[in-house]
Amino acid sequence: MGCFCSTPPKSYRKLPSFDPVALAAETPFTENEVEALYELFSKLSSSVDDDGLIGKDEFHLALFRDYDKQNLFADRIFDLFDVNRSGHIDFSEFVRSLGVFHPKAPQADKILYAFRLYDLRRTGFIEREELKEMVSALLNESDLDLSDDIIESMVDKTFTEADTKGDGRIDQEEWKEYVDKNPSLLKNMTLPHLMDITLRFPSFVMTSQVEESHTTD
Repeated sequence: MGCFCSTPPKSYRKLPSFDPVALAAETPFTENEVEALYELFSKLSSSVDDDGLIGKDEFHLALFRDYDKQNLFADRIFDLFDVNRSGHIDFSEFVRSLGVFHPKAPQADKILYAFRLYDLRRTGFIEREELKEMVSALLNESDLDLSDDIIESMVDKTFTEADTKGDGRIDQEEWKEYVDKNPSLLKNMTLPHLMDITLRFPSFVMTSQVEESHTTD
């Protein structure tokens, strides 16, 4: 067997003060997966400034390989990850937010997260203009160049079906009913690769405290 008595790998030395057991209890991730996620987090948080936090430019760099690219969808995801609105994402925020995108995350959590994604102004409602802005951003991200008239018709159709109370805005109850009828709206709320996170960072998991604590002779 190999000897692990040498200096721990950099990713292990840099582990912040967090409780993998607590994070695993609050998310769909296991304790090993929480520790493995730190390797991903450490790479993202050091891509521009090695400060142990993910800034918006590092977030954009991870998504687009270009931190100067502007995208409303990416900005909204960053804002939702940044729970305490500090302008940065810490590791706990990173794990808890990624947990929503886990294939085993409750459907209700995904529905609420998607609602908040479209609720740009945090009013508790999805307004018509907010929906149009997000639809345009998503189409742009997919390299689909549609005319404003087509986008308007898409927004009209959505409000006709979702705004059952007819007050010109979509509340959480209406949103849930609409998503239940159109489940494909949550397609982007699930990242299948999160199911095998430890397989993507095996060297890190092998030397994690959690792995060693569960190893028997």
